[in-house]
Amino acid sequence: MLGPVILAASHSDRMRRLISAAPVTKRVVDRFIPGETVDGVLPIVRELTDNGLELTMDVVGEDITTPEQAEAARDAYLELIDRLKPLELGERAEMSVKLSMFGQALPGGHELALANVRPVVEAAAEIGTTVTLDAEDHTTLDSMFAIHEELRKDVPGTGCVIQAYLFRTEEDARRLAAAGSRVRLVKGAYKEPAEVAYQQKHEIDKAYVRILRTLMEGEGYPMIGSHDPRLIAIAQELARTAGRKLDEYEFQMLYGIRSEEHLRLAAEGHRMRVYTAYGTDWYGYFMRRLAEKPANLRFFARSMITKG
Repeated sequence: MLGPVILAASHSDRMRRLISAAPVTKRVVDRFIPGETVDGVLPIVRELTDNGLELTMDVVGEDITTPEQAEAARDAYLELIDRLKPLELGERAEMSVKLSMFGQALPGGHELALANVRPVVEAAAEIGTTVTLDAEDHTTLDSMFAIHEELRKDVPGTGCVIQAYLFRTEEDARRLAAAGSRVRLVKGAYKEPAEVAYQQKHEIDKAYVRILRTLMEGEGYPMIGSHDPRLIAIAQELARTAGRKLDEYEFQMLYGIRSEEHLRLAAEGHRMRVYTAYGTDWYGYFMRRLAEKPANLRFFARSMITKG
């Protein structure tokens, strides 16, 4: 399987230099990351919302090694919120954050990440929107869930992400499927050992359905993070069986992947939110997109060959 190989390459400085220097890379990256600055991405915000779509916005960047870099990440999100305010989109444009960007891996990282992310969550609430805490590798999750619980005391709409491939997630889902919670379910995009995670696609898919059923039958707000047509159809059936209305759950997909499906679901009355990343430190995010889906890798390979 190429996925683990690509994920390993996402941590290679040599591969970063090689791929970043390839002339075709920027054109391919633009498919997944539509801008490097707030000014560059705001036209995409307007375009998507004008087409009946919603967004969750991610300022990309993961290699945080100093408290100053973590503070800069905080400030980048505060700038984004300040620029979104006059658009009056409310929860149609929310934010997704990785706590690693806020200093979680640094000494005293749990407290540092909480201190840095709190003003972002509070500022988002002030303009009528929300923040979702992205899940990262399994060693960070206890800290992420603790921060999520702490933030929800003052901003109950703060969401979090759970990953179907981890053995622990079914229990996490039962705990999180409570009134007022917002939970995005994804398959998972980090290289995890067999001791903590399913390794085969069919096992991950079955776990995804079990967990999604728990969320749909619970009292929270499920967010279905998947591009898989079969899982999307199953999610719609689970929602009907649970008696959920169209505004009581939503679909989420990545910018640049299955864009026609985004519009189809929105036209059917579903809430369809597009995960839209921007920024200059795009390498890790880009490599995980390649690892997640063979079609993404084929697209990149074709572009490298044609250079057109």
